[in-house]
This record gives sequence, structure tokens and C-alpha cells, in this order.
Amino acid sequence: MLKQHLQFKLSQKLSPQQIQLMKLIQLPTQAFEQRLKQELEENPALESGKEETDVLDDMYEDTYDESDDNESIDTEEINIDDYLSDDEIPDYRTQANNYSADDEEKSVPYAAGISFTQYLLNQLNTVYLDDEEWAIAEFLVGSVDESGYIRRPLADIMDDLAFTQNIYAEEDKIKHVLKIVQDLDPPGVGARSLDECLIIQLKRKEQKPSIELAINILERSFEHFTKKHYSKLIQKHHVSEQELKDAISEIEKLNPKPGGSYSGSTRMIEHIVPDFSIKIVDGELELSLNGRNAPELHVSKEYSNMLEGYKNAKEKSKSQKDTVMFIKQKLDAAKWFIDAIRQRQQTLFITMSTIMEYQKEYFMTGDERKLRPMILKDIADKIDMDVSTVSRVANSKYVDTPYGTKLIKDFFSEAMKNEQGEDVSTREIKKILETVIRDEEKKKPLTDAKLAKILKEKGYPIARRTVAKYREQLDIPVARLRKEI
Repeated sequence: MLKQHLQFKLSQKLSPQQIQLMKLIQLPTQAFEQRLKQELEENPALESGKEETDVLDDMYEDTYDESDDNESIDTEEINIDDYLSDDEIPDYRTQANNYSADDEEKSVPYAAGISFTQYLLNQLNTVYLDDEEWAIAEFLVGSVDESGYIRRPLADIMDDLAFTQNIYAEEDKIKHVLKIVQDLDPPGVGARSLDECLIIQLKRKEQKPSIELAINILERSFEHFTKKHYSKLIQKHHVSEQELKDAISEIEKLNPKPGGSYSGSTRMIEHIVPDFSIKIVDGELELSLNGRNAPELHVSKEYSNMLEGYKNAKEKSKSQKDTVMFIKQKLDAAKWFIDAIRQRQQTLFITMSTIMEYQKEYFMTGDERKLRPMILKDIADKIDMDVSTVSRVANSKYVDTPYGTKLIKDFFSEAMKNEQGEDVSTREIKKILETVIRDEEKKKPLTDAKLAKILKEKGYPIARRTVAKYREQLDIPVARLRKEI
């Protein structure tokens, strides 16, 4: 049986200008400044600063409203290739200017200074080693990962030395050289496990009873220590609660990732520039957009003079028409960019202003329990914009408030019903959960089931698994790992 189907598909395509505007809206302040700098460098018709005169618009219209069909320029019809030979291509046509904001410059990141491996090898140069020991030490250093550990078994290292380096060393010899590597800085480097890393660091410290007990605990009772079975540790090591507390305090001062302390010093630190600022002035909220998002731009006066020169010319050659087409393209791009920035400013301000009013009670008090349930659609409906536009503002922008600098998307949360049937923010529940855990008795931390019971008593009937999810989102460990002496 032959079936016929008639399918209608309605699709909407955004223009390149709309896509570029969306990308501009998404950019936070620092990235926007880079985009602005790039546009100023690439478009000579666009200039920063105040405009001295405003005659360009009339000039622009006059130039392209000429009634003489022979002299008017239609960019849709002109094909510059018809007028130019291969050796007459203007400089501007050989300059690449056809990429979008998505085409990020790709470069391989690197850390300044020497590598961690080289840092360790430089230290080995100060230690007396014979040729075989040096080769083993160099191989071991090459096996140290970015956290500072050697994760591979010595048996595997012994096999690799034989097959790749033609060095046939016994495991005892490799252990001897490994001890030399473990004497290098930073303390703990070259360890094969967390407990060995911590023990190496403790043995480098000035010995005292709390240090000796800490080493003893790590060597004999590491599992009890990681599970915080303090009563078993007191019983097994015949110590008082205070002595155990002092020993654990020494362990907590150690660095579990010795390699990270070296590489971390050369990492790039991202500085956050708030895109908005909210202040309380005379009991009212006052919103301002970071001035770096509102640059003064205008179209180049020099380019308007070029158009005027063309308009007044008695004879208009094909090369002049070629030049004017280039000028028109640059002027169009400059005018569009200036307009896009204005639209960006307006979109950012109206979106943040609506969020501020929606969460007014929070911004007036700083109490996160006052945050109302709010989703992207709530704001989009109020400002009559697309949800994706609100998302672009919220996901990448920061606001400076009297209570610190906040990521705007953090003000959004789903709603849940309390016992009275009222909508409450999941952020409010998380804040209460955080407070309950902070005030718990640390010797007997609350399980997720007990936390769920307490929240229910406070009017928030949520399941134990939901409590566990919120706790994990708050980066709070399970009760067993929160236990203290």
C-alpha cells in the first residue's frame, strides 16, 4: 500500500548580524574588551573616543542616493574582479577579515620557567651517583606524575629499565635510588602512595611526640585514620584523646600533592571583573553597568572625507569605484558594530535590572534564604526576550554586591513545595542544610537520613537521596568523613 505523507517544517534562520550580536551579549567584560580591540584594529572606519562632528550620516546617504545610474554604486552588482588584473589587487583585499568570534586563536599553553621534571633533575646534579644510579634516578624522575607520585610498581620499572635502557638492576638497587629521589624537594615527591607521601614529609620535620605518633598511625593504622575510627586509634596506640588530636593536627598540615605546589605557582590566575555593580543607596537598590562595557565609538571622519572626495570628483574611474566599495563595506561594519554594542548594553542592563527586582529581598539583606525560586523563563517573560538571551547574560557575567562578587546564574534555582504548599527555592533549602551541618556535633555528625528528618521538622519534606544530592552539590562529605575528635 502506497502511503503519502505531507510534512511541513517551519525553520527560522538567524542572520549573521544576529548571531554576532548574541556572541557579543555572551562575552563578559574582559573578553568584550578584547573583541572591541580586535574590531578597532581590523576596521579603520571605526574609531574610539568622542566624535568631533556628526556630518557623516548625511554624507553617507548623499553618496549612495545619486540618481545617475551610470555613477551610482550597487554592491550587489559590482564584481571587482572584472576591473582588476592579478597585479592590481589592493592591499586591503589580501588581508584576512572573514572570521567570527567563535574562531578563537589556538595556541599551546606553557608554563614559564623550567619543568617540574627538570627541577628535580637539577637537584640530582648535586648528589653523587655512579652512571647506573644516575640512569635509574633519571628514569624514576621521569616517572613522577604532576601530583608528585610514582604510581607504577617497582617491578614494572625494573622491566622497563631492562628493555628500554639496557639496565639490569635488582629491585633492591632501584629501592636504594628511589630513596635518593624521595630526598629531593618538595618533600613527599617520589612517593608511591598517599601514606608514604605523608610519612616522608613527617620524617623531614623536627621530631617530637606528636610527629612520632603521627608516623606510627600512618604506618600501622592508615585505614583506621582515613575512616576516622578515632576510638580504635586511641585503643590501639594507647594514647589520650588530646595526644591523638595533636598527631592528626600534624598530618593535616601536610601536602597530599607535593607536585602541585610546584606547578601551581606557574599557572595562570583568572581575575574576575564584575560586569555589574549593585549598591544600596538611601534604602534603594542602585544598579550600574561596568563602564568598560560602554565604550565611546564613532565612524572615522577620514572615511567620510573619502566619500566626499568621491562625490565631488568629476570623473569616476573603476579603481575609484573599487575603493568606494571597500569604504562602504567598512562603514557598514562600523555602523553595525556601534549599534550592536548599544543593543548589548541595553540587553545586559534590562536583564540584570529585572533579576535585581525579582530578587530584591535578597539584595537588600544578603540572606540567601530570601532568594526566590527563579528560572530563566521567569526573566525572559518579563523582558520579552528569548530564554537563550537571558542564559547568555546569566552564565557568563558577574555582579558586585554588598555581599561579595557573585555569578549571576547562581541566583537562579528551581522551586520546591514546603509543608504549607508554598514555593521555596532549592537554594534556600541548601542554605538551611549547610547551616544544620555546620552546627552539628562533630563527634557525632548527622547522617543523610537524620538530616532529612531535621529538614522535614523545619517544614521541608525532602527525601534522603535528595539530601545526599544537595550535600554533594555543596561539596560536603558524608557523615563518617566529617567526624572529628
